[in-house]
Amino acid sequence: MPGFELGGSIPPDTAHVPARQAVSVSLPTWSANVGYEEGQDWVVNRMTTGYPRFFIHRSIQAFAADIVARFGPNGYKAMLFPTQQIACRCLAFVKARCSPSTLATLTVVNLVLDVSNPSAKVLEPLLPTISAVILPEDVFSIAKQYWQHSGDGVSSRRAEFCHGLFKDGLLRLDAGFNGASPTLVQKPCRGPKRYTRTASLDAGIPHTTGPRVEEVQESTRFLEERFGRNLDISFVAPAKSAIKRRIAGALRSNHELGSSPLPKMESNTRGIVNLREDDIYLFPCGMNAIFNAHRALLGSRGNLKSINFGFPYVDTLKILEKFGPGCVFYGHASESDLDDLEKRLKDGERFLGLFCEFPGNPLLTCPNLVRIRHLADTYDFAVVVDETIGTFANMNVLPYADIVVSSLTKIFSGDCNVMGGSAIFNPNSRYYRSLKDFAQREYEDTYWAEDVIFMERNSRDFVSRIERINTNAEAICDVLRSHPAVRTVYYPKFNESKPNYEICKLPGGGYGGLISISFHKPEQAMAFYDAIDTAKGPSLGTNFTLTSPYVLLAHYQELDWAAGYGVDPNLVRISVGLEETEAIVGVFESALYVTAGKTSST
Repeated sequence: MPGFELGGSIPPDTAHVPARQAVSVSLPTWSANVGYEEGQDWVVNRMTTGYPRFFIHRSIQAFAADIVARFGPNGYKAMLFPTQQIACRCLAFVKARCSPSTLATLTVVNLVLDVSNPSAKVLEPLLPTISAVILPEDVFSIAKQYWQHSGDGVSSRRAEFCHGLFKDGLLRLDAGFNGASPTLVQKPCRGPKRYTRTASLDAGIPHTTGPRVEEVQESTRFLEERFGRNLDISFVAPAKSAIKRRIAGALRSNHELGSSPLPKMESNTRGIVNLREDDIYLFPCGMNAIFNAHRALLGSRGNLKSINFGFPYVDTLKILEKFGPGCVFYGHASESDLDDLEKRLKDGERFLGLFCEFPGNPLLTCPNLVRIRHLADTYDFAVVVDETIGTFANMNVLPYADIVVSSLTKIFSGDCNVMGGSAIFNPNSRYYRSLKDFAQREYEDTYWAEDVIFMERNSRDFVSRIERINTNAEAICDVLRSHPAVRTVYYPKFNESKPNYEICKLPGGGYGGLISISFHKPEQAMAFYDAIDTAKGPSLGTNFTLTSPYVLLAHYQELDWAAGYGVDPNLVRISVGLEETEAIVGVFESALYVTAGKTSST
């Protein structure tokens, strides 16, 4: 899938098509990545889309502008969320960080379905609500921090759908919500004539006679178009069930959905015989799963510091630092780090939980989960493991964790056109009951129906794709490890922490599709990146090979800090895809060839 223009969507032709929403954006040269990080116009002005937690989708921006135009003062902006509870959390985050003079200018507008209109009845199961935090432009960047860290923002598909309802008068101001300013009054907006009659997506056109038939047909067609041909309301609940069962390892076939519930879950590949479907929670993105795992632990265990163990994905650390009493950071995930942690525990320090990735991003280090589990049991803290990179088709970390989180956006979906996340509560955890009680009180299922449908369809062949990607990744590693320009190849099979991975590796499992490499000289990394004939942009776990100067993108403002933990600022990360093995190996051989003239001795 090479040949993307700067700023184009990855996959192509999706940024402006409602049926598909790209998750990545093309940054085809090293200088383009630097330009993006520095906000240079020649890059930013050409971006049609971007990674959704960092780049607010155009459709969301458009809806937010219309909400401000109707409800907000001139010069204000809006940040959109799926529920009023989430919007109020964002509001509290902003209030804690803005000047006292700004506090009175902040408000939340809650929009709900106008069920007084008969045509809206068919939409009630979707819960098409929108809550907007309206705020001055000079504090918008604070709200953007909440959006990025928490993953709580609306998806582009929800925004597009609800924006249509808003334009046609089917969303109204929730007058009973006390977060809205009393000065905000919705301007009159009459919906189009097609909404004056009842229609049902599930039942089709109601049986009727006379002149009403044409209007009813028009209403039905319009609502179906709002959903798109890819969505049937009756399939949403079974789709969620299928996704959860795939995550549990209880549904491994390419299962076609019907509108009826799936049969009882009898077994799984997680090694936890009492794991149930309702122990698995879905979220709109992977970071939101981590954010809510942390919330659940705070809510069920109290206000304690956490432990971030291993060099983290950037927002995991930010969540632990900003939402709660803070965290202790161990950036190497080494045995000496565990020695230090054990000493602190013996000296009486107590923690909420330990958060780690297995393997880590980007160095693919695997922490010692056996020892971590022993310390957690001895000193009473929870273990939260992010399994996104290794994937549960290759390994099983649930026996060592109280909560397992994953970004379904990545290889579980593969198509790079939908976001999603999951969290599993281990039923054998000592915290299970308190976590379930918290979820009963606080969990909001905000995973938008259209996103659910796309995720379920994309994930049907998840296991077979992993097998191919494992094979391709090892073949690419062989080429990289034998080339003189390459200093280090980071991959679970070859890292020093391989024994920790092997403990969790499933029979027949592989080592995953993520590889990171460092070169002897920065010029070699730049030349390789510019030459590699793959898609190039943020994200990972795509069905096509995707290359990124990851550290540059994730830690541009803190490159020296990252280097202090052994993370090369010029590291290149490769997410391996489904290409023919011989062909993708040839792509890497060609890119390595251009580094030959720049090779230096160690």
